[in-house]
Amino acid sequence: MPAKYVKGLKCRECGHHYDSKPVHVCEVCFGPLEVDYDYTAIAKDISREKILSRDRNMWRYAEFLPLDNDPTVGRNTGFTPLVKADRLAKRLGLRELWVKNDAVNYPTLSFKDRVVSVALSKAKEFGFTTVACATTGNLGNSVAAQSVRAGMECYVFMPANLEQGKILGTSIYGVHVVGITGNYDGVNRLCSEIAGKFGWAFANINMRPYYAEGSKTMGHEIVEQLGWRAPDNVVIPMAGGSLICKVDKAIHEFQKTGLLDPNSTTKIFGAQATGCNPITHAFKQGWELFKPVKPNTIAKSIAIGNPADGFYALKTMRGSGGAGEDVTDEELIEGIKLLAETEGIFTETAGGVTVATTKKLVEQGKIDKNSCTVLCITGNGLKTLDAVSNSLTKPDVIEAKLSEFDKLVEVIRERKKSPQWVDAK
Repeated sequence: MPAKYVKGLKCRECGHHYDSKPVHVCEVCFGPLEVDYDYTAIAKDISREKILSRDRNMWRYAEFLPLDNDPTVGRNTGFTPLVKADRLAKRLGLRELWVKNDAVNYPTLSFKDRVVSVALSKAKEFGFTTVACATTGNLGNSVAAQSVRAGMECYVFMPANLEQGKILGTSIYGVHVVGITGNYDGVNRLCSEIAGKFGWAFANINMRPYYAEGSKTMGHEIVEQLGWRAPDNVVIPMAGGSLICKVDKAIHEFQKTGLLDPNSTTKIFGAQATGCNPITHAFKQGWELFKPVKPNTIAKSIAIGNPADGFYALKTMRGSGGAGEDVTDEELIEGIKLLAETEGIFTETAGGVTVATTKKLVEQGKIDKNSCTVLCITGNGLKTLDAVSNSLTKPDVIEAKLSEFDKLVEVIRERKKSPQWVDAK
């Protein structure tokens, strides 16, 4: 069904067109390629009613995805909860706040399941039998899990010093895991060479134009789950910078095809860790281009010092009227704890960056307290336990006697009277 809506690929810089094939760089100007859609044709065929009649997964937006046939990978991915976050809103001083919770995405608990579902389905259409990726963690988890389901051979390349949860979460599937000394940028450079030599389908290299389209479905779902309205603000963590661009693209796609009020506006805000903030630093300095940095943060899932879509992320934030901001490791840990203590959602470090950045943006007056704001939570806290293990209160330990618990209750009552407890709540 979707094939008739895809015109091929086009360069994001010079506009040169290509047939659909596994390439990601323009041979004319070396700009990045993206999928080119016929939105006029989509508008004739799509409707809210048609979308609502479909299964509750990311493929309910098939017209906006680049497959020639029905998906063969990740059929149950997507349509994650959009949670009304009233307790967190009160703590941040916001009137209306929602959390888009991809920490419970299927099958590997991150938004990367969306992009991998598209990339691997498209790779199978192209006839590939081996898939691979360069990863900071979540992408590797998803490529490994979904390649097994697809019956494809798989290689995952990652920094050797990633969190153990991320390494184990990839190795468990029995795929080829290769640790590389150094940071992600070195891993990515090596993988570009491997992709050229071995001719494999690299999810985030030669399959990148198709892979990136899966991110849009997070934006599509936000609009639908808000009752077919666009939020005033969306706060999104940035690693390579693709997700922030694609959520913005999703909102504009719905406007172009009559699914959303064309006059609605959404400000896009990007969040990074201060220890790896090439995009937000460039934004705050007023630069058109960013300067690559060497990552130094516990937020390893978004620690990309030379982001592939950093230039376009800057354009997206500025074009939407949004902004970019970053937070320290200490602040992001507090963000993780704040989301967990108010809304019962345990996010990884990238989500802590998003929450803490939102707090800072509200304090700076860049997010209107009376507007509708959505926070994008992209991964599960169970993957980065080490990040918070030393900042939590240790459990109270008593003997198995009621008298011992009675004593503990008195201790807890006194503890709750302390200024620190009151301030925290």
